[in-house]
Order: sequence, then C-alpha cells, then structure tokens
Amino acid sequence: MKTMKLTMITSALLAHSVAFASVTAITNATVHTATDAGVLKGATLVIENGKIKAINPDNVTADVTIDASGKVVTPGFIGSMNQLGLVEVGAVAASRDASDDDAGLDFDASTAFNPRSSLIAYARKGGVTQNFVAPWGGKSEFAGLGFVVDLSGEFNSVTDKHTALIIHLGAKSKGSRAKALDNVVKKLEAQQEKLAKKDKKDEGKPSSEEQVLTQVLAGEMPVIATLSRASDILEAIKLKEKFGLDLIIQGADDAVVVADQLAEAKVPVILSAVSNLPASFDSMHASLDNAGKLEKAGVNVILSIGGDGSHNVYQLRFDAGIAVANGMSHEGALKAVTANPAKALGIDGGVIEAGKRADIVMWSADPFEFSTTIDKIWINGEEVSTESRHDKLRDRYTTDSDMPRAYTK
Repeated sequence: MKTMKLTMITSALLAHSVAFASVTAITNATVHTATDAGVLKGATLVIENGKIKAINPDNVTADVTIDASGKVVTPGFIGSMNQLGLVEVGAVAASRDASDDDAGLDFDASTAFNPRSSLIAYARKGGVTQNFVAPWGGKSEFAGLGFVVDLSGEFNSVTDKHTALIIHLGAKSKGSRAKALDNVVKKLEAQQEKLAKKDKKDEGKPSSEEQVLTQVLAGEMPVIATLSRASDILEAIKLKEKFGLDLIIQGADDAVVVADQLAEAKVPVILSAVSNLPASFDSMHASLDNAGKLEKAGVNVILSIGGDGSHNVYQLRFDAGIAVANGMSHEGALKAVTANPAKALGIDGGVIEAGKRADIVMWSADPFEFSTTIDKIWINGEEVSTESRHDKLRDRYTTDSDMPRAYTK
C-alpha cells in the first residue's frame, strides 16, 4: 500500500512538472514589444516556465501552437495608484482596507489584499496583468507602502510587498502644505543623522519605520509624492536632490509648467490622461494633451486611472487611446501602461523580451481602439480567463429558462 501511494504521489508530481514545463508558441503575430525593438511583424514568441524563452527562434518545438495571424500582441498592461483588491464596494466601509487613522510610513496593507475580488477579473478584461496597489494612509502625510500584485486571482498574487513609499503633499483640506513638507524633511534628516553616527553599539534593532527610511535614503525604495501644483513639484525635486531620493510624482496636473525640470531631474510622472478640468487651485493646467506634452519634453510618463481607479482599471487602454488622440505617440502610450511603470517601480514585466516575465495579451486589433477585444491573455506564462462577474450577470439575465427571470437552470 505504501509503495502504491508513493507511486501515485510521484506520478502526480511528475504530471504537475510536465504541465508547468509545457511550451507555448505564438506565431505570425504583430508584436508590440515596448522596447527599442519596436513592432515585429509576423513574429513568433515562445513561452516556457513563466518566461518569454525566445523571440523569432530558428526552430520552434512547442506543446501548444497558436496562430496569431491578423492579431496584435502586447505586454500585459500595468495599473497603478489604485486600491484594487483592498476595496470591493466604495460605499461599504467594511469592504475598504486601504486606510487607517493610525497608518504611517510603515503601513503595509498587502496582508488585506483579496485576490478573489470581483474587480480583478474585470480589470483583466482590459488587458491588465499586474497592478501597483497604493494604500491611502491615515492622518499622516505618510500614506504607507505600495505593493505589486498580478491579476491571476491566485492566493500568491502579491509579488512584491514593499515596492514604494507613498507620501501625500500639496493642498490640504485642513492644515498647511508647508507643515506636511516640513514633517517629511525632518523625518528624513533625523534618519540621515542616525545613520551617520559612528558609534552604534548601544542601538537596538531598527524599527520598521527606520528600516523604510533607510531604504528610501539609500535609493532602494522609490518615493511617490502625490501632488499637482507646479511649485510643489519643484519642492519635491529639491527633496530628491537633497536626500538622493528615487522620486516619482503622482497627480501632476501642473507638470507641463515644469516639464523641463522634471526631465532634467529624471523624475517619472503618474497621471490621468483624461484629467482635463481643474479640480482645484492646484490643477489649473489640467488638459487632455498633457501626456503628449510631457512625452515630448522627455519625461517618463505613466498613465493611471483618475478618480475611482480601483473599479475602473479596465479603462486603462481607453485612456491610453485618448492620450494618443491628443498628441501622445502610440508607442509612448503603450510604454506608459507597460514598460514605464515596470521600470519606475522595479516590476518584472511590461516588455516583450527574452528572459522577461510572460505577461502577454493577444488582441483582435489595436488595443487602444474601443471595439478591440482580447482573444487570449497570459499571466506569468499561464493562460487565464477573461470572464468576469459582468459576463455571468449578462448570461443570467439573458438566458431563456422556465425559471423566474434572472434564474438559470
């Protein structure tokens, strides 16, 4: 009996290994690589063990071959600066886990991430395969630590826990932006002085806050500052220069006013392509052509969804299309939802290149066109479903049945 059990277990493990090691080839595709290689026509991609094994190899031996003639293949899109997986219904407080009054710079909300949220399958329908989740924080200007997830729906979807420190600067509904900035400066200075001390024998283990600040000061963890006014952006650039920060600006409706300074300082900007009206006195230069202007100025642009981004990540491709319609290059818009966030946040993916994570989407046509649909999507080399709760509700309410309306057999 023991021998039989051992044989069964061994067979199961071998079967699992063979399944994971299966090779998929996508042939005859128009591949938008989001790299310097540009667009490859009639190309072949080979996927194995969750990675892109080869592009246009001389010989192809695959377990599964997919003919992508007439199709467009891109890297999976990367969403950012939303609370996907930390909120289910915005109006229901018990389903919100992105903030807490006591949240500070070491606030890690990743343990509350729900990979089975109905919002994740819906985001996947928009070609989004990875996402940078941003906590909203609490009373402090330090909102906490953002983290990266894939949208596979699996329980191991959190791929990086402490990706970036998020701080809220700029306009305040209560208090002064000057005080918030001063608090940040003093925190950084205090940790800088502590690290500079030669005699550390009497010091115990650093606190979690001190560990975060040490990483930030070493340039090992990006700092995302949420603000919009041009003068605030310049103050943030001064912070970068003083402390050697790896700085990213989010919001940035007035970024076009200081585009040259942002480009010179090599500071990426996360913005909404559809922000076209001033929402406050800090965003007087909000415009549909801002993404294109910043691209032309040499700024690394990352597109994200404004407003309720958690429920609308699906729309990222439409926002990118709007950016193209208002002056951004098609290649620039694609990189703004793939390669640029991957580079700025240290995410594996965002490009189609040998050795990179196989997050790939096959589209019926240009992904930025409204009528385009997804044919297939792979996350970490595994094909995943594009069915969402919306599809299930449609089928439930439209299927003919002897049961009362809205029920199916």
